[in-house]
Order: sequence, then C-alpha cells, then structure tokens
Amino acid sequence: MAKIALKVDIDTLRGTQEGAPNLARTLERFGLKATFLFSLGPDHTGWALKRVFRPGFLQKVSRTSVVEHYGIKTLLYGVLLPGPDIGKQAAAEMRAIDQAGHEAGIHAWDHVAWHDEVRNKDTKWTKAMMQKSWDRFLEIFGHAPKTYGAAGWQMNEVAFEQLDEWGIQYSSDGRAEANLIPYRLALPSGKSKHVQYPTTLPTLDELIGVDDADEFGAVDKLLAITQSNPNDQVFTLHAELEGQKLLPAFEKLVIGWLNQGHDLVTMGELHQSWEATKQLDKIAVLPLTWGEIPHRSGELIIQNNETLEIN
Repeated sequence: MAKIALKVDIDTLRGTQEGAPNLARTLERFGLKATFLFSLGPDHTGWALKRVFRPGFLQKVSRTSVVEHYGIKTLLYGVLLPGPDIGKQAAAEMRAIDQAGHEAGIHAWDHVAWHDEVRNKDTKWTKAMMQKSWDRFLEIFGHAPKTYGAAGWQMNEVAFEQLDEWGIQYSSDGRAEANLIPYRLALPSGKSKHVQYPTTLPTLDELIGVDDADEFGAVDKLLAITQSNPNDQVFTLHAELEGQKLLPAFEKLVIGWLNQGHDLVTMGELHQSWEATKQLDKIAVLPLTWGEIPHRSGELIIQNNETLEIN
C-alpha cells in the first residue's frame, strides 16, 4: 500500500516534556519512527487567547477541550505567567527523541508569535525568528536539522527562501485536501530548491465533534480515507493531543493503518522514496497560496494545483 508520513508538531513545554516522550514510547512498541518538530524558544500559549475573535475559532475549541488538552498553567503562559523557555527546560527530552532514532526538525522559535504574525512580517523579523530557532537547534542537538514544518501552516516568502539558504531539502509547511503531490514553490528568488510535502490528511482535532464524532469516531473517518488508497499521505499530529489524552485513539489509528498494509514513515523516509523513484525530477512549481480548510479557523497555506511550470 502507500506510505503515510507521521509528522509530530510540538507547540508547548508540556507537549515537549510529556506528550512527545509518550508518543516516542508508543511508536517504539510498534517499531516505528516519526518526525518530531520542536518549538525551541518561549512558550507563549496564553497569547493565543486573542484568537477568540477569529471566525470559527470558538467553534473549533468547543469541539476539542483546550483546557483539558493543554492545562490551565500552559494557557496562562505569556498572560499571567511568564512564558518558559522550552529549549532550556526540555533539552533533555528533545535529545532523547533524537537519540532514539526519530527525525528531529524545527517547528518554530515562538509558536504563537509565528503562527499569528509571520504572514505579514518583514524580512528582518522573519530572519531573526528563524535564526534563533536554528541556533537553538544546533545548541541542543549538535547537528543541523534535516527538515522543517511551519507552526500553524503559516509562512512567508522570506521564510521559504531561508529554508533554501539553510540547505533544507524537504519541508511540510502547508495543507492539501487530496493525495500527496510534492511540489516546489515559486518564490521571488525563483523556484524553491526544497520540496514541499503538504499535510494531506485531516487532523484528529479537525474531525472530533463533526457529526458528533468522538476521538475514536475521528479515527474511523481517517481509516475510511486511507482504506484501499494506494497514494502516499502526510499526517500531522500534536504532542499536546495525541501524545496525551488522545493517545489511545492514536494507537487505534496506528494499528488500523498497519492492518491496512500502509508503511508508516518519517518525512525523511518519504522524501527518500520519492527521490529513489526519480519522481522529483519533474514536479510542479506552484504559487504561494492561502486558503481555508474544513473545521480549522483562519487562513493557512494550501496547495494550489495551478501549475506554473514543470521542472
């Protein structure tokens, strides 16, 4: 069957110290590896409260209990409590995941600041935030990251060009509502050197509460999408969700995918498989496009299949 890449977004201190290790232990039981993308600077989760005025946000949080998943303390970081430095306080947990053979990459420096502001920020701000994450990653892991995955699927053109300057070969910074079709981006500097592998499957929190589905009903919906589907996919999970309360549901999902015959891989392994079959020789070069997807508030980067050129 197909390959399904497991991409773990880690947004908070709690997710790094508790959720990510839980996921690593679970994956180990199945003999699997995943790509873990770390937030490396301050945890300012409380700043996200201003999203209450964004269309669709209240509907989303009413379906998935934010307090239950993140905890009161985390929701106060940056508001009534100072935002802890994740990279300083959870470096040991990060290194343990890397040393266990999982793929480690960059998610953000300050998750909430990046998520809410990067789209409209200038070159100076963007490069400064990215350089902080790069420097901290090197400090913690002692090697450069192989991949990147944007917080909240939010980027700008400068950020994409920075990935090329770093030498990142593959990244997952957007969404697509279909089977995986890797692409390069059309940027002011030309077509991107790195390849984009967008998240193609809906996340659990986008499915929970829809048609009254609980977390296990959401798993059933995902398994229905991948049943007898020969196409590669990218699935994004969150250390704060699947690594904690939704861990039993994630275990059911993993078992279901394995029973369907799918190969669960890291982003690096997915990229290598496309390289090995030379399918990256000629892929679409697509414009940077923003749009909405079902059951997630606000605009994010989406795949635009209007081909500009073929490389």
